Amino acid sequence: MRKYTIIGGGLAGVTAAMEIKRLDPNGEVTIYAKEPYPYYQRPRLWEYIAGEIDQEQLYFKPVSWYGEKGIDLHLNSPVLEIHPQNQRIVLHDHTSRTYDRLLLATGADSLIPPFAQERLPGLFALRTLEDAQNIISYADRCTDILIIGGGLLGLETGRALLKRGLKVKIAEFMPYLLPRQLDEQGAQVLQQYLSSMGMAIITSASTTKIERLNDRLAVTFKDGRQEKNDMVLLSTGIRSQIELAAVSGLQVNRGIVVNPYLQTSQEHIYAAGDSAEFEGIVYGIIPAAVDQGRIAANNMVEDHKLKYTGTVPFTRLKIAGMEFNSLGASNLSETNDSTLTILRKSDLDQNKYSRIVIKDGKIIGAILLGDISNLQSLKQLIESRKDITPYTHQLLDPEFDLKALAKGKI
Repeated sequence: MRKYTIIGGGLAGVTAAMEIKRLDPNGEVTIYAKEPYPYYQRPRLWEYIAGEIDQEQLYFKPVSWYGEKGIDLHLNSPVLEIHPQNQRIVLHDHTSRTYDRLLLATGADSLIPPFAQERLPGLFALRTLEDAQNIISYADRCTDILIIGGGLLGLETGRALLKRGLKVKIAEFMPYLLPRQLDEQGAQVLQQYLSSMGMAIITSASTTKIERLNDRLAVTFKDGRQEKNDMVLLSTGIRSQIELAAVSGLQVNRGIVVNPYLQTSQEHIYAAGDSAEFEGIVYGIIPAAVDQGRIAANNMVEDHKLKYTGTVPFTRLKIAGMEFNSLGASNLSETNDSTLTILRKSDLDQNKYSRIVIKDGKIIGAILLGDISNLQSLKQLIESRKDITPYTHQLLDPEFDLKALAKGKI
């Protein structure tokens, strides 16, 4: 009986565990999770903060489900050491366990910038369920909050805290919101929508200092502006958890470096999810965690069974109630690449924006804001790399049958 050990109880780890049990029902599958909770849906933490769902609704499955599936789940069980030479791990209680195949699905932490290294009352970051609980507890004593970072996490948390009755300001370093997913025209549609909800937006705001002044947090920006609020939330990105891998002698960079089989520099150790780095990329997105968890599991059961070739970036969620979808290389600019063709359609009155990125006659990326009717068709066209040259300037015409094009009927 082969022993499969997984460090990390998040999406990549649980996906791998389920796939291993499907492929090798007699295999011994054990998950060691650092947190005291079973896998919960991180994108729904905003709903939890808003009071729209309770804690139990966050969980993918109850603890009992893991045992029923033959998965041995250990919560509150951080792993202290890995000894690759004798295929052994050391647990938090200093006992050790051996493994045949090991998966590192250690995830990521919030990235805390240099100006926020001092732990101040009222200063938070959101990554875990415990973070969300602490934010709720503190927010109930406050009237306003400043969120540093106008990305997806910051905007969704802003909406949640608006629902809790707080006044919300968003401070974004770039000239417009969602700089990783949107262009300036799309951001204009989004910003107008958020402002109509009562969210204040501050752009081109480079934070230099956070300090406690008269029971308020004062945030100073590079241009001299200052904002004072009861709370400040950092939404400034993530940092892969690579410390355990690094001290165990595995090759690390921004993440734990893996090959196309998701093996680390030690052949019996694999990595997946937000902690893994493939061809210089740490994806940090849900589709990649699922892809990598599944493929790693297949290769742990049968050596070199499946190759990972990357994940088409695909973000789908509601930003403060507005549908947002970003697919593929959605935010490339013709300013940096003259071979690109960019199609845009903006409707400020209806809070809608569409953007399609075309290269060499193929759709390589798209943005849909406020209207998702063409989502699946665009996703199919990106994945199939279909030549759409004859129809390029019809793609955003509401009368054009994009679904038929995606299905090869025209």
